[in-house]
Amino acid sequence: MKSLLTVRRAMLLASSCALLQHGGAVLASQNEEAAPLVGARPAITTLTPQPAADALRTPASDSTTTSASADAQGNVAELMHMIRDAQLSELRTTYNGSYGASLFFYPQEMTYYIALFQDKHFWRVIKSEDAGRAEAVYAGFVQQTVQLADVELRRTQLLAQKAYIENIIALSEDRAKRLQADLDVARTQQAKVNDYQRQTQDQAVALRVEKDKAQAQLRQVQGAVLQLQQQTELGLPTQK
Repeated sequence: MKSLLTVRRAMLLASSCALLQHGGAVLASQNEEAAPLVGARPAITTLTPQPAADALRTPASDSTTTSASADAQGNVAELMHMIRDAQLSELRTTYNGSYGASLFFYPQEMTYYIALFQDKHFWRVIKSEDAGRAEAVYAGFVQQTVQLADVELRRTQLLAQKAYIENIIALSEDRAKRLQADLDVARTQQAKVNDYQRQTQDQAVALRVEKDKAQAQLRQVQGAVLQLQQQTELGLPTQK
């Protein structure tokens, strides 16, 4: 009997561990879903139930909102079915980031459905026959989307500011490169001009020396010619 009891306990423990592991895997796969981008506007007909709705649910005092997960999921499933069958009129829809709130009306039963959703997932669905309370719940959901989307909106603004600054940095770096290129060209050309000026100055000095030398040689030759001419004409009558 003791060994049989031990075997049963071991089997029960193994089953419990397997269930815990399976539950952990399910939660992990739910948490791996990436956060949606701000500005996503899914069509109402594409919305699906939010898997993690129970973990994010807030209490409501209305009798139409039950605390049981099965009833809440029942409202979601009912709303989705009626949307697919085009039985509802969409009265209002407000988006804040990837969060949204919608107010639907079912004319045949004069019933209102107020839905809160995020990205493409229904989050909460409230059903009421009181028009005033439906509007109040919708207003509350809208305010909730404002609060929930705040971090998304700030993230979007920060991303835009970061991209803007990076673009300014890129433009500034490009301008700095172009200015540096122009400066390098100017420095290279200035060096060439300075070298050309030195060469020209040296050539001018050398030419001046050669010119003075040639001029002295010309005077010497002209003096020799004059002397030879005088010697050639020696004894001849002078021209009157």
